[in-house]
Amino acid sequence: MIEPSPKADLLRYLQEARDALVWKLDGLSEYDIRRPLTPTGTNLLGLVKHVASIELGYLGDTFGRPFFDGRPPSWWYTEESEPNSDMWATADESREHIVRLYRQAWEHSDSTIATLPLDAVGHVPWWPEERREATLHHIVVRVIADTQRHAGHADILREFLDGSVGYLQGKDNMPPEDQAWWEDYRSRLERVAREADG
Repeated sequence: MIEPSPKADLLRYLQEARDALVWKLDGLSEYDIRRPLTPTGTNLLGLVKHVASIELGYLGDTFGRPFFDGRPPSWWYTEESEPNSDMWATADESREHIVRLYRQAWEHSDSTIATLPLDAVGHVPWWPEERREATLHHIVVRVIADTQRHAGHADILREFLDGSVGYLQGKDNMPPEDQAWWEDYRSRLERVAREADG
């Protein structure tokens, strides 16, 4: 019989989302990982920076395990920080720096998950007072959901940039069809959409 391991399950799905998100940066220029691809400025490196801040906040500060010694960086959530400053990287913040920060966030988060029981109660300082308390289990599920959501955003952005698709390197989860098939498929969907619209 397989023994249940809730923490191992949660960590597995969290790590898959992390890996997928970081992989979407591979092989792209500095310009392409930073360029705003939506009207609200969504960009690949910004997604990585944002999710690093999500992990450090939810799986660090919430459980009294702050990552930063002393004053956090200017993009961290403070009264003085620029709105959305966690959603893009400055020219001085290299890809290597952001990815390293994210990997350090993984280690910090994984340590929190390993150290505390899933029913440990934390306090989310940026939530309304009446619902600030949350269990580690709840917070880990929330972080997984947020990371998967942003990994999905990264999937779409990367496909727009260079046509690359897939869930993880070596695990693309796409039908093994050629370019002509995909063009025909897209054309068929376009026809159906027009028909449905009348």
